[in-house]
Amino acid sequence: MASRKAVWTGRVLSGLAVLFLLFDAGVKVLEHPMAVQGTAELGYPQAVIFGLGILQLVCLAVYLVPRTAALGAVLWTGYFGGAVATHVRIGHPLFSHVLFPVYVAALLWAGLWLRDERLRSVLPVRAST
Repeated sequence: MASRKAVWTGRVLSGLAVLFLLFDAGVKVLEHPMAVQGTAELGYPQAVIFGLGILQLVCLAVYLVPRTAALGAVLWTGYFGGAVATHVRIGHPLFSHVLFPVYVAALLWAGLWLRDERLRSVLPVRAST
């Protein structure tokens, strides 16, 4: 059983990632000029922006339901893999652009691991002896 402190730390980590992803999905669904410009700079047509925003909202919904949160984290990991590949293809800087999706994925997974007993039983972290 996780301590209250661990569970709350997990909620905060997950919450930070979810707030960022909700903002990102929102600007895409609304096709805000910032999303249009950013998507064009990445080499994607404007026609995909709304669909990407909907996909993100679906992934968020799956992640936010406790029973399906691990599936949501897996779906986000796949989405972030595509984001990493896109930044590598364009030649963006490693730590600020290429690895940013990895940082967000780490927040999602760490937050989930800290607050979900089932995930800790499947992915245990033990000190080496």
